Amino acid sequence: MSNSKKEDPRTIRTKEMFKKSVLSLLGEEGYTISNLTVQKVAGKAGLNRTTFYLHYLDIEDLLTQVTEELVNDLSSRIFSLIQVKDLTEKQQLTHLLDFLYIHRNYLQTLFNLNQFEDQLFLQIRKLIEVRRENTEKDLPDDYVSIEIKTASLVGIIMWWIRKGIHYSSEYISDQIYLMYKV
Repeated sequence: MSNSKKEDPRTIRTKEMFKKSVLSLLGEEGYTISNLTVQKVAGKAGLNRTTFYLHYLDIEDLLTQVTEELVNDLSSRIFSLIQVKDLTEKQQLTHLLDFLYIHRNYLQTLFNLNQFEDQLFLQIRKLIEVRRENTEKDLPDDYVSIEIKTASLVGIIMWWIRKGIHYSSEYISDQIYLMYKV
């Protein structure tokens, strides 16, 4: 139910409350997308079901909008990485990893549904393509393919979010940099 007009600040605030509510519920033990209800999400947000239906058709609509917002935010962060000319700029990568860490519970749910992994793959692939185009070195013919490099980077990020979250984003950023600096 997205509107092309500029949204009222109260509408933005209400949607943010629903977003935080659904992300919070998905982060709790025992909550999955399949057992979310409008009542649970509205209750967690401190709002009522009528307010929910003013902004969303159903839970799926809310999740779609939250996912699109996360993917757009991720896209803009990756676009920032694309603009950086120096591959040693690890701070931007760390910020990207921080973003993924903050939203890890919801992202794990999306990873399990394969909805987010494909989007992440496309975004990271674009980053690697642009980096290669902007490199001043002549790459050898047998250089690692973009798909293989992308798959390995997405794999590292997914492993980190699922099982290695005890490592800091700075540590993972350093490790990724060490792997890909050549």
